[in-house]
Amino acid sequence: MRKTPCQVVIVGGGISGLATAHALTEEGEKSQTAVQCTVVEREPRWGGKIQTHVTDNYLIEGGPDSFLTSKPWALELCRTLGLQDQLVSTNSQHNQTFSFCRGALRELPQGLLAFRPRRIDTLVSGGLLSWGGMLRMAAERFWPRRNPWLADESLGDFFRRRFGPEAFEYVIEPLVAGIYAGDADELSIESTFPRFRELEREHGSVIKGMRKALSDAPPALRSSGEATTMFMSLRGGLSELIRTLVEALRKRGVGLRAGLECLEIQSPNLESGEFHVLLDNGDRLPADAVVLATPTYQTARLLRVFQPETASLLDGIPYASTATISMAYPAESIGSQIRGFGFVVPRKEQRPLLAATWTSLKWPDRSRAGETLIRCYIGGRGRETVLEQDDNSLVECVRRELTSMVGITAIPTYTEIHRWRQGMPQYVLGHQDRLTKMQESLAHSPGLYVTGAGLYGIGIPDCIREGTKVGKQLLQDYAANHAIKNSGSTELR
Repeated sequence: MRKTPCQVVIVGGGISGLATAHALTEEGEKSQTAVQCTVVEREPRWGGKIQTHVTDNYLIEGGPDSFLTSKPWALELCRTLGLQDQLVSTNSQHNQTFSFCRGALRELPQGLLAFRPRRIDTLVSGGLLSWGGMLRMAAERFWPRRNPWLADESLGDFFRRRFGPEAFEYVIEPLVAGIYAGDADELSIESTFPRFRELEREHGSVIKGMRKALSDAPPALRSSGEATTMFMSLRGGLSELIRTLVEALRKRGVGLRAGLECLEIQSPNLESGEFHVLLDNGDRLPADAVVLATPTYQTARLLRVFQPETASLLDGIPYASTATISMAYPAESIGSQIRGFGFVVPRKEQRPLLAATWTSLKWPDRSRAGETLIRCYIGGRGRETVLEQDDNSLVECVRRELTSMVGITAIPTYTEIHRWRQGMPQYVLGHQDRLTKMQESLAHSPGLYVTGAGLYGIGIPDCIREGTKVGKQLLQDYAANHAIKNSGSTELR
């Protein structure tokens, strides 16, 4: 066991940076490697876009409101931290989602994301797709596959080609926009939904591939009686994950320095191989390794001096701006006008609203009895001009949308706005090639690592997975380099 600890500085205290610190210290304990880790965050709070505001009457998520359970890393981390009793599922009584299509809310069939709708009749009875559109979507099973050797394809081109333009415009595009806040004709299928391209390559059809995968799955995964739902949250909001994670890191001796900005990363000394991280309070932190878990445009700024090629690659990743507007209403003023979990809005409708969630129906205990809490999502790639309005105008804009779409005319009793400027990375065409070149460039700077939502996945589980991977890899690399140095020293003696 090495007596002098491995000194690591992680810049960025969002879920990616915190997950990196957790994996790093956990792996250090397992391998009996001494690690001295410091996490630096420029904001006074931890968690990045995970931000829960709890009032006497409401629990409001400013950023994401849940995590996907089909990607297990967030669920596993919650259980590791002892939060299993705090996990909450979506309300099964209201398990419906709608698309605002041709002036009305029309139900999306359950299981649609797996391309195996349980109630395909809703595509026609609800008027979501015409008969022609539905038949074209069903014909995907017989549509020829694309040459697998061809270059990356846009998400829009892929889904139009496989399922037809109508299914893409009214069903797939709004669901994608709700996840990425992006333009499907810019986004890369390889970087956003690679599994669908794999299914086409392997089975000649997405639908055939999904059916095969489902039939091959263990019975427990196919059972409708699972304890988990597709999306889950925590009883006290997602910030409970951050609070518990920060406390666990503090108990392990991790240095947690919030409210300090990293100004510069000084390239390693040729003799010692040691980096130095300069903070805005004048501190200069030495480090054997540095992890940058910041948005890629911030990472690029820090790397520009001694890693210009990597900085240039990261600068090429665009970001979109969004905002969430939560509004509370007396339940009697809403009546039966809302149902299900909410709705998405196709880009074709040319509306400022991306999506709306009926928070009170989706999750338990998010508002007091007699109140209905609604969360609206606006902005996104190509629709960001709406965000130039001040808060009052933004609320009025959303109110007009809700009046027009679902007939809500009441005045909200409470409103809360969270703006996310450059908050959503866009995995545009060529993203995978960019990441490959980035890793090749980083190989010239041993001890330097990058992670975060701008690279390999925007969801909470993706960020946890990648942060964990970096934390483990860092310690493995350090152990290997230390072994080489010790071997060289022995030979010299």
